Amino acid sequence: MHPEIDRDQMTPKQALEILQQGNQRFQNNVKRQHDMLTVRDELKDKQHPFASILSCSDSRTTVELIFDQNLGDIFSVRLAGNVASTLAIGSLEFSTQYLGSKLVVVMGHTNCGAVKAACDDFKGGNIGEIIKMIDPAVEQEQTIQDQRDSSNTTFVEKVCWHNVHEQIANIRTNSQIIVDMEKNNQIAIVAAVYDLASGAVQFDV
Repeated sequence: MHPEIDRDQMTPKQALEILQQGNQRFQNNVKRQHDMLTVRDELKDKQHPFASILSCSDSRTTVELIFDQNLGDIFSVRLAGNVASTLAIGSLEFSTQYLGSKLVVVMGHTNCGAVKAACDDFKGGNIGEIIKMIDPAVEQEQTIQDQRDSSNTTFVEKVCWHNVHEQIANIRTNSQIIVDMEKNNQIAIVAAVYDLASGAVQFDV
């Protein structure tokens, strides 16, 4: 994090810029020095993350690495398919209202297994409950009428973006706390997709 920026006074725009700068470093394989011992000591009694990220549980999408941030910088909520379940939304409410996060990012990623499963109309077990939350994104994609399954990488990519926006809609529908904070410009909500191949995060702002 930038020590010269007061987190209480930070704007959502500044928070987004910090994430963008960190992702640029990640892409270029240039990592900031992180004094873990000092930071760990500073954080033992409190936390004040500047951003909250709802992302996929995929082992390749660790947000602290992708955005080159330290302990305590990002409040990370991870669920397969980056779905905005009730518990995920509650976690985001906690991070924004009580911990002071200035930015909520819902981030999908390329080649997402959960999105591909939804594209293939997977059913079964508790995984099926996750897929149900992604199904609306599959239905929303109407520009592709043929080969509407996971073998079509373009279809999967489009559904991925639809899913990110669908989960943001779920957050706004089910959280008056977050809606009010957004209206009052206390926070911003942005959509993003991480490219596993390039390491780049594309924001839709």
